[in-house]
Amino acid sequence: MRQMILTFLGGLVLSALLSFGAAAQQAEIEATITGQFDAFRADDFAGALEFATPQLQRFFQTPENFRQMVTSGYPMVQNPAEVQFLDRRGKGSDIFQVVQITDAGGFTHLLAYLMQQTADGWRIGAVQILDAPGMSV
Repeated sequence: MRQMILTFLGGLVLSALLSFGAAAQQAEIEATITGQFDAFRADDFAGALEFATPQLQRFFQTPENFRQMVTSGYPMVQNPAEVQFLDRRGKGSDIFQVVQITDAGGFTHLLAYLMQQTADGWRIGAVQILDAPGMSV
């Protein structure tokens, strides 16, 4: 009986630790994405690029190159009216975080952020625009 109680309590502790770890990971991922949105709102593309992985930083080379990509391909992220974090999938150092953005015009967009664990924490490795079922006009 005592062994069963200890096993049960050990399972509860392990479950709590795993839940805490997942919650902390989620908070870090959301803080990274939110930080980039804040930089975009401030028209700080150098700051926004800091939230990208080192590979993406090397690819874009300058904040101006990054600005051109964002303004032409992802204008909805520059000044979102509303941001909601939805589904998150993946394990280890690669996580896909789905984000729903309502832009200033009231249009809804779904984006999948590839989040990658780096030595400096979670960074954005890629962003893909997803089809938003039922959201088309």
